[in-house]
Amino acid sequence: MAITAATASSIFTYNHTPPSLTSPSFLSSNPHHLSLAAKYKFFTPSLHRKQFVSRTLVCSGSNGNSQPMVPPYNVLITGSTKGIGYALAKEFLKAGDNVIICSRSDERVESALQNLRAEFGDQHVWGTKCDVRDGNDVKNLVKYAQDNLQYVDIWINNAGSNAYSYKPLAEASDEDLIEVVTTNTLGLMICCREAMKAMLNQPRGGHIFNIDGAGSDGRPTPRFAAYGATKRSVVHLTKSLQAELQMQEVSNVVVHNLSPGMVTTDLLMSGANTKQAKFFINVLAEPADEVAKYLVPNIRSIPSSGSTRPTYIRFLTGLKAYSQIFSRLAFGARRNRYLVEE
Repeated sequence: MAITAATASSIFTYNHTPPSLTSPSFLSSNPHHLSLAAKYKFFTPSLHRKQFVSRTLVCSGSNGNSQPMVPPYNVLITGSTKGIGYALAKEFLKAGDNVIICSRSDERVESALQNLRAEFGDQHVWGTKCDVRDGNDVKNLVKYAQDNLQYVDIWINNAGSNAYSYKPLAEASDEDLIEVVTTNTLGLMICCREAMKAMLNQPRGGHIFNIDGAGSDGRPTPRFAAYGATKRSVVHLTKSLQAELQMQEVSNVVVHNLSPGMVTTDLLMSGANTKQAKFFINVLAEPADEVAKYLVPNIRSIPSSGSTRPTYIRFLTGLKAYSQIFSRLAFGARRNRYLVEE
């Protein structure tokens, strides 16, 4: 399960009272959350991606055939039996799309599948076990998708892990480090590789979305340094894959970044043991369902608009974060929203 919070990097390390919004220290003293001016680039559009050309996307695959990419879309989401992955699956299903969910746990897949089918029927959602760290498992996931859907239009790489551990790197076990790195980095690479290989041979082409997290902006992530390092690599990997596809003159596969912001998962809440952590979670965090309601229409707009440009879709923009912090400090908004602040 990933810490789906590019803004969650270092809030768990502060123990002082939240600073004044107008204080210079608010904008410069703390390396991650308090450097909002540098981090968020305040006066940017609410959706951080380029404008699309309004046309139907016709993708050319290696077999020379082409098909327009039109809804309903076939969507595959890794790590999708709970949290933001599960919420995304529900929103795609609400939009009428077909969805494949997966997890490394058979039990979680079965439970999530039963719940989703009870709400959306048996003909639009499928699920299977997959450990993204295992190349054979991911190859089988692709085959499972092809057997049930023929092709995948949208592949979302959400699977991730922090080994449920908040501690200095010097105290981390070998097992925890291996868990984090193999899931978040190796697993992502394997999934991107297999997704691209499949989509290159699809007449409809496809879009891959890599979910970022704390550390993806290059700022420090004390107490989960390994996690932050792997999430920094997500952005680099995405850019490298974009460059590779461009060099190869591939137009029918596009790789994007997706940023859910700070999501109120159990994992995020488990580290909320300081005043600063509680402050920022109350002010900036949102439930997974609310985040998914924003992200899914924006994800779906990319193939529907015919865009072949890489994008970076962010839920928690700089302007939104700044406004919510200002409202809290000026008017007390969102105080004790999720956690009681002392």
